[in-house]
Amino acid sequence: QQAAAEDLDVLFNLIVNKEQRVPDIAYFSAQPDSASTTKVLLSHSQEFHTSYWGHLGLLGLDSHLLIPDYSAYPFTGAASLYPDNTTIARLAREQGAAVGYVHPFLAPPPDPELDEKLTNALPVDAALGLVDYYEVVGFADHRASAEVWYGLLNCGMRIAAAGGTDAMGNYASLRGPVGVNRTYVRIAGKAKKPAEREAEWLAGLKQGHSLATNGPLLGLTVEGSGPGDDIELPRGEHSLEFSGFLRSIVPVDHLELVLNGEVVRRFDVTGRSADIAGTINVRESGWLLLRAWNESAHRMIFDGYPYATTSPVYVTVDGRRPASTAAANYFIQWIDRIRTDAADHEDYNNAAERNAIIKNLDAAERVYRGCLATATR
Repeated sequence: QQAAAEDLDVLFNLIVNKEQRVPDIAYFSAQPDSASTTKVLLSHSQEFHTSYWGHLGLLGLDSHLLIPDYSAYPFTGAASLYPDNTTIARLAREQGAAVGYVHPFLAPPPDPELDEKLTNALPVDAALGLVDYYEVVGFADHRASAEVWYGLLNCGMRIAAAGGTDAMGNYASLRGPVGVNRTYVRIAGKAKKPAEREAEWLAGLKQGHSLATNGPLLGLTVEGSGPGDDIELPRGEHSLEFSGFLRSIVPVDHLELVLNGEVVRRFDVTGRSADIAGTINVRESGWLLLRAWNESAHRMIFDGYPYATTSPVYVTVDGRRPASTAAANYFIQWIDRIRTDAADHEDYNNAAERNAIIKNLDAAERVYRGCLATATR
């Protein structure tokens, strides 16, 4: 009923622990909930909940919950850092789930040189190809979260933009109604059965055909290709035509085209809408997206401030993968901070758990060192 009131087509109830209990665990089913209707799909999924590694959303598990639902809780039976997010992501992938990092970062974004402690495993799992989506718009700071995401994209990772409210509709009035932050996905089919609609939606998300927003609606095409698509070009400089739009229920301060993390066009917004078009020159592999945001809150948007972003349109020049020296070094430092803390942790159940985690960290670092070796900027 809450989803219907908010005009949501698909709703994922993420079953999660509250301290050392999992209140909604009895609801889980690999099939859509019986409360689903012809208009609203309610699917029970999972949030793997550890503040050490960062929180994972596991959407579309086709068999069972992954137990325990958490790790790294000091002074409990789950004090070990194992299973880490990498292990959980692999297990979820075996069930066909979409794996994402949810409500990621507050401002300022993580700084490996200055932060007292840094253990979030996002760059590890992204490097290992285990992250399908990322809550750019969630119970966090959208601009800070986007800055980290841009670094991953600049290292050649392809991760879809998503939005998630983190509403606790049957527990507490923590954030507001479901759908404060939401994900729109472009899908091709017209499935009528709930299970088929879920599969269709998740497939579109994994492919990056998405928009994350708490209010403004955006559209972007580059050379006729939309978010999640890849434009393949030969070596050399190319002029690409783009077009897009903004429609919003509130005035928008900033409407920007972003190329490889840098704002390359700023557009005037008349009232609450804009139509844009132009050309952009590229000579190396990368990505483009459109974003809209405001400096401060608005009473009609129940969030920190209005924000929306498309997923990237990817550009591949001469078959090369994007590679950024600055981004690769940033994530290498980040992983080194994780490794230092994880290696010294005293609550593993055995040496094999520590070794498995260090092995995952080392594998991820090799990916970023490979990015360094091919970086042109």
